[in-house]
Amino acid sequence: MKALLLESIHPEAELLLASQGIEVETRKGALDEDELIAAAQGVQLLGIRSKTQATRRVIESCPDLLAIGAFSIGTNQIDLDAAAEHSVVAFNAPYSNTRSVVELAIGEIINLARHIGDHSANMHKGVWSKTAKGSHEVRGRTLGIVGYGNIGSQLSVLAESLGMHVYFYDVVDRLALGNATRCNSLEELLSKVETVSIHVDGRPENTNLFNADTFAQMRPRSLFLNLSRGHVVDIDALRDNLLSGHIAGAGLDVYPKEPKKQGDEFVSPLQGIPNVILTPHIGGSTAEAQEDIGRFVAGKFRDYVQTGSTYMSVNLPEVSLERFTQGSRLLHLHRNVPGVMATVNSVLGEHGVNIDSQQLSTRGGYGYVVTDCSNGVPEAALEQIRGLEATTRLTVLNA
Repeated sequence: MKALLLESIHPEAELLLASQGIEVETRKGALDEDELIAAAQGVQLLGIRSKTQATRRVIESCPDLLAIGAFSIGTNQIDLDAAAEHSVVAFNAPYSNTRSVVELAIGEIINLARHIGDHSANMHKGVWSKTAKGSHEVRGRTLGIVGYGNIGSQLSVLAESLGMHVYFYDVVDRLALGNATRCNSLEELLSKVETVSIHVDGRPENTNLFNADTFAQMRPRSLFLNLSRGHVVDIDALRDNLLSGHIAGAGLDVYPKEPKKQGDEFVSPLQGIPNVILTPHIGGSTAEAQEDIGRFVAGKFRDYVQTGSTYMSVNLPEVSLERFTQGSRLLHLHRNVPGVMATVNSVLGEHGVNIDSQQLSTRGGYGYVVTDCSNGVPEAALEQIRGLEATTRLTVLNA
């Protein structure tokens, strides 16, 4: 079995997979579609971060793929529907770097409130500009969080511990933590807060969530942060509001167009504007987070190929499985239509196969049944199951 890990995924992932006898190839940069198709031939496990796109064409052109891992929180770089159609299970790391992103957000809020970036730049130029003008404590000020998932909710707790008053808005009905106040609309939130931090996902509906109209609804001299997805902000509209002074400062870690690899040129309309912090998509780039992400997603790969476990899959039915010690385990991915289980069990019964245990899970249009058989399964039975119209993939593991 072979794994391909791109974009400088933490070495912990390579070590874990190699320890299971998996051949691992690593590459530092991202690959475009044609490069990825060429590189992934014969690869069963593909690991990517945020820049490589596992498109439908990639998935359809790489028939050996069993699993794709997003070594990140987001999965918008994977065509999850295409992966499901081709029985390629997808995993991500939904929790591993939340603390790192939150700490960067807190640091940027404080830095923007104190104009630290401008003061530092002046000092490097030899200019001594000691002044309290425009500098504020964050204690007692209001923070609005757009998107109250794993990151947004943790930011809420830490911001409140600094003495900030927290409001949040989410399209999903989320439980408020601490003393945070839920808003019923984005407009309501923007009217109440002095600092806005975005933590939404990458779904297409969020494109230009913050645009000229949205910025106009913000309170004058507000601070603005985006550490979520680049396409959710109209950068030109943000620039106009920064230059006019309506927005007093901004911190961005993500951009609509980002360089593919280390050292490539970065160009943005926000460059050179006072009190703007630009960081190169490093929200989750701490040693602790990257090591944990590498171990977590590689662990999902290992569990899937060794036991068939799809626990925490983002596109196919979830089944949590332990190792088995005898006989065979059948991993049957299929279209979720009536009669599949009855047909599979009938085939096994006709061939004298003893079923020790069986687990079924469904998700949308797909089903996943795992069958343990202590006395093994004849090849003729396997061929019959593979030939079923509903079958999308049948994998056999032997103890």
